Amino acid sequence: MEKESFEDTDVAAFLNEHFISIKVDKEERPDLNHVYMGFCQAMTGQGGWPMTLMLTEEEVPFFAATYLPKETKGETMGLLEILYRIHSLWQEERDKVKASASYALDVVSTSLQERREGVFTKDLYGNTFEALKNIFDDNYGGFYQGQKFPQTHHLFYLLRYYHRTKEEEALAMVEKSLLAMYKGGLFDHLGYGFSRYTVDPRWLVPHFEKMLSDNALLVRLYLEAYEVTRKPLYREVAKKTLTYLYEVMASPLGGFYTAEDADSEGEEGRFYTFTKEELLTLLGEKDGEGFAQYFGLREVGPFQGKNILHRFHHSITELYEDEPKELPKIREKVLQYREQRGRPFLDDKLLASCNGLMLEALCKSHHVLQGKENLKRAETVYDFLIEKMMDGQGFLAGAYGQKRGQHEAYVDGYAAVINGALSYYEETLETKVLDTAVSLATTMITQFYDRERKVFLMNGQRHEKPILDAEDIHDGSMASGHAEAVRAMGRLYSMTGKGCYKRILEEVLDTFAGEMKGNPLGFTGLLLSGPLYHEGPRELVLSGAKEDKEIQEMLAIVHDAYDPYRTVVLHDPKEKEAFGHLFSFHRPMDREKPTAYLCTHFTCSVPLTSLQLLQSHLEEL
Repeated sequence: MEKESFEDTDVAAFLNEHFISIKVDKEERPDLNHVYMGFCQAMTGQGGWPMTLMLTEEEVPFFAATYLPKETKGETMGLLEILYRIHSLWQEERDKVKASASYALDVVSTSLQERREGVFTKDLYGNTFEALKNIFDDNYGGFYQGQKFPQTHHLFYLLRYYHRTKEEEALAMVEKSLLAMYKGGLFDHLGYGFSRYTVDPRWLVPHFEKMLSDNALLVRLYLEAYEVTRKPLYREVAKKTLTYLYEVMASPLGGFYTAEDADSEGEEGRFYTFTKEELLTLLGEKDGEGFAQYFGLREVGPFQGKNILHRFHHSITELYEDEPKELPKIREKVLQYREQRGRPFLDDKLLASCNGLMLEALCKSHHVLQGKENLKRAETVYDFLIEKMMDGQGFLAGAYGQKRGQHEAYVDGYAAVINGALSYYEETLETKVLDTAVSLATTMITQFYDRERKVFLMNGQRHEKPILDAEDIHDGSMASGHAEAVRAMGRLYSMTGKGCYKRILEEVLDTFAGEMKGNPLGFTGLLLSGPLYHEGPRELVLSGAKEDKEIQEMLAIVHDAYDPYRTVVLHDPKEKEAFGHLFSFHRPMDREKPTAYLCTHFTCSVPLTSLQLLQSHLEEL
């Protein structure tokens, strides 16, 4: 639409003469995107991008639409005709236009304030599982039958539900989805990494845009699936995805870039698709036919006649088998050939929200995949976030290079960085990292938590206010910022024992219980924090110095025992004076030996001073 309409001289001339045109980057101003998307949905019954709105001088919409062609086509009115009509209405019937805008504001404002009443009970977990079953695609995995987004929050929920209930169907739904996403065109089998979504239910034809946020979440998801099943394929998919992120998305400044576009050289998918004939020409008959057979290439491919590499035809057994020994060399040749094309535009913004997600993924990668590289990368991202994007007062910038305060991070950015920092702390046991996470959490609560409405708002007190407060409470293609902020509260409560975090966790879950019962599919991200409400936290408390070999060995044992609700903290006697304020409890070393305590709701086991005792207690849980 940008090229078709806004860069057109006729459209531009009319806009410049009669309108004040404002283009909003939804990643830099997610609050505006969220508020005005609510108007678009209320006015048209649907939402999406590009989103086009006409506002009064008070910034209240009176017209909304998504994609608009320049000229009228059939029943779709063109942008030029709409502009002419709106200009005429504004000149001749301005009072009616403003009355329409006022009515729209009342409708959207009222809908934001409505809350279903309910009690947060355990039956919500099973009801949500049943709701996910109802939208699950039994043929191809994933959810719904049209466009397919990974919707990682749904899959995380199912993994956690399986962990707590041993409901095999929940795990089967996750595995079917993970295998289908990897086998299809959503995954780039040549250069690795996942696209944002597919336009078909089979996961074959992607919208070729690759986003850091999606790939970071999928790394965590595949690694968590590996922890649950111990199936090496999931580990390998995560490693391949990390390879893409390291090679393409890593910035020399220390963070990771935001996204790669779908288009290159003015054509969607051009960079990623091939004809069979061009690959036979490149590789020769033998290697070309072998490559085509392995990746499902046809004479006429499914995307504008071109092929998208996939592995749908491979059985589960074949997926687990080693690839043919000649394939890496052939793949590298095709990859080099592809790199000669014009690469998709790289969105090189460095966003706090995306890099927080990446930090958490890197920490998961470190203790699942082992090796030092992932932890070194995590250290680099953490240092970048704290040194380059956080100021001395505890405020976080939304994007690197922007003036702090004017473009402060929104709640999703704060929540992602806090959760990333907590994961980094659990890998390194650096108490200063926990202290930083607590500082950020204090800022997030002060700036974003509405104590009257019991909700984390998207925009904070220091942000320029849109016409309505932005409540990002419903999950979309990923968990809401609100849900992630509550997850951070639960983790901090478990780690520190501080009642301020528990109080917010309970207030939010109680407040939204009715909403979750009425629409469980919109709140799976929030429900991930539910077990802390009903069962209390589970903690591993290590007492000693992080440098102690025994402490590190105990940490490795606990990381190897999958429990998504167990947190890890270190109580170092030497740090008690400097950091003792972080904790409402303290566990001592037993007889001056490095000691572990396994605790449930802050009631702890006997002191465990040997690896064998710790392993034995973990096996009994």
